[in-house]
Amino acid sequence: MKSIIPFLLLLFLASCGAIRVNYDYDRDTDYSKYTTYNYYSDMDTGLSELDTRRLVRAIDSTLRAKGLLLSEEPEFLINILSSSFQAPRNNTVGVGIGGSGRNVGGGMTIGIPVGAANVEREIQFDFVDSEKDELFWQAVTVSSLRENSSPSVREAKIQELVTKTFEKYPPKSRK
Repeated sequence: MKSIIPFLLLLFLASCGAIRVNYDYDRDTDYSKYTTYNYYSDMDTGLSELDTRRLVRAIDSTLRAKGLLLSEEPEFLINILSSSFQAPRNNTVGVGIGGSGRNVGGGMTIGIPVGAANVEREIQFDFVDSEKDELFWQAVTVSSLRENSSPSVREAKIQELVTKTFEKYPPKSRK
């Protein structure tokens, strides 16, 4: 029994897909001038209405902790886009042949898919200067946001995603 607990814990951690984040930003932007933000009024996130509200609440609390304020006349606007896709499976077929001395051997392996297909969600966050209408910061996240999870699990996953996404905003200056 004691040996099965670490195995189950390892299996649980492996099944929880990591959140991957890619960043891009304008190096010439003075990020200290951006203190207020708002969202595009016609933003279509691609998420359900409830998940969109969870996401906006998580962003608001995270940006507020960074000293940014939600405003009716913002210095930058946030646009959120998302899509879901089926992650490629790790199925493989391998053929090998080898030998040593007078012995020759060969082999073949086939990867058989086990379990359901892994559906992942990509969420893109765009920060756009409201005066210039120019993109100055962007983050694209990929994670496994399960559609059939309970509301509390979804909220926790969204909060984790937002925390990881905005941990590198504003970018460190490289001057």
